[in-house]
Amino acid sequence: MKHFGLIGFPLSHSFSETYFREKFSREEIEDCIYELFPLENIEDVRLLFEVNKDLVGLNVTIPYKESVIEYLDDLDPVAQKIGAVNCIHIDEIQRTGYNTDWMGFRDAIKPFLNKPHQHALVLGTGGASKAVVYALRELGLHVTLVSRSSGNKKIAYGDITSDIIAHHTVIVNCTPLGMYPNTNECPDIPYDLITDQHLLFDLIYNPGETLFLQKGKAKGATISNGLEMLRLQAEYAWEIWNQQSEESEAEM
Repeated sequence: MKHFGLIGFPLSHSFSETYFREKFSREEIEDCIYELFPLENIEDVRLLFEVNKDLVGLNVTIPYKESVIEYLDDLDPVAQKIGAVNCIHIDEIQRTGYNTDWMGFRDAIKPFLNKPHQHALVLGTGGASKAVVYALRELGLHVTLVSRSSGNKKIAYGDITSDIIAHHTVIVNCTPLGMYPNTNECPDIPYDLITDQHLLFDLIYNPGETLFLQKGKAKGATISNGLEMLRLQAEYAWEIWNQQSEESEAEM
């Protein structure tokens, strides 16, 4: 039996468990199980590895996409560049970190991009944000990071001017603002300056239309939530777990 799971805290918002259980049922995969591992402290991952010797793959969600790295033996080169991990492959030799968020985001946003979309504002600077920035740059966009305070190649929300909004026609929310149950929250940006040339993408998928997206939609912007990104990153993780497992077995 192959054992997979998700680490993070809290996990009440988890997409992964339902997705993989439905996948196993739909594709008649009978030798796999998927479990949630809510860890109040990232240090608890050591015990998780020790106790669950049959683990072959983990997904990683907030707030541990960056802090989990020190508990791994190796990093995929792209995950190392990004500085965040959302997928771990485990075998008898080592625990290796990967990032499939960037690929899921890349594939999810690409159909919406057109000629005016050359510059992007990325709201938030956590692990998910790092994957989004990497993907946008791979797609050829120029990126400006927005955080609660300015400095270190980022601007503060209070620094967003009308010129910045006009110039940055892609805006991606990588913060948890607006996530259920706090659906009345949204990033503090000047929504009155949004136009029908803008694309607003929210990594949140519950609710399906956050206040951030509602405000953009009201101004004629194209909008998308993070559900397709999550589905895609999960499938990329599944490919990594199975490909690496097959390679490990072939070497034995």
